[in-house]
Amino acid sequence: MDIFNDILNLRFIDYLDVVLVAFLLYYIYKLVKGTVAINIFLGIIIIYGAWRLTEFLDMNLLNGLLRGFIEVGIIALIVVFQPEIRKFLLMVGSTNLGRRVKFLQRFKFLKTDATNTTNVDAIVAACNKMSMTKTGALIVFERNNNLDFLTSSGDEMNIKVTQPIIESIFFKNSPLHDGAIIVSNNIVKATRVILPVNNEKTIPKRFGLRHRAAIGVTEKTDALALAVSEETGHISYFKDGEFIAFENASQLTAMIKKDLM
Repeated sequence: MDIFNDILNLRFIDYLDVVLVAFLLYYIYKLVKGTVAINIFLGIIIIYGAWRLTEFLDMNLLNGLLRGFIEVGIIALIVVFQPEIRKFLLMVGSTNLGRRVKFLQRFKFLKTDATNTTNVDAIVAACNKMSMTKTGALIVFERNNNLDFLTSSGDEMNIKVTQPIIESIFFKNSPLHDGAIIVSNNIVKATRVILPVNNEKTIPKRFGLRHRAAIGVTEKTDALALAVSEETGHISYFKDGEFIAFENASQLTAMIKKDLM
């Protein structure tokens, strides 16, 4: 009965506290899901739960050992989770406010403006055409993380996305074809962008620097990437630092549109 009374006496701020902690744990889980770090994260949750349980049961010796492990382990966790911490801070610090506005526009009391919706059909069609001619290409889609820190490495642009524009940028004799382009809200923000290259993951030898760069940028930010191989003409789709399989152009288009929502 005492526990029931305590629940009834909780303030609004206590409920808010619980909800915020739940959201924080959910986003941390979402950040490390699919990586080796997920096992470490689950291990931390188990150890923390055991520490609280021993504290509740007045098991002083075991509680002291677990508390000492947690206090010392914080430094080790910073080292182990360095990539995830960097990605989390980047996600918080470089939030694209335009994406938040698009989210709010889904509510009925705000008008929905579809003019800024990225023309994914045109981009995929351009990639298919470049695939047939084995024209190398690397296209990065900006989402919540603002990629302005990358655009400075290339040439800043403000061009509306169309199929001819994409094809002309990556035309082999074009001065803009080297590097990646960044697309945001149906605008090519930059061309000839130099992306961080991932050298840690083992990928098939037929894939080169474009694919490693696509892995790197989608691993360090929440961006999406499309790469067209200059050697094979194969189109690859990347999300969260991983190759995403698709069967045809229609499925690829649908996947990108869904991920950009």
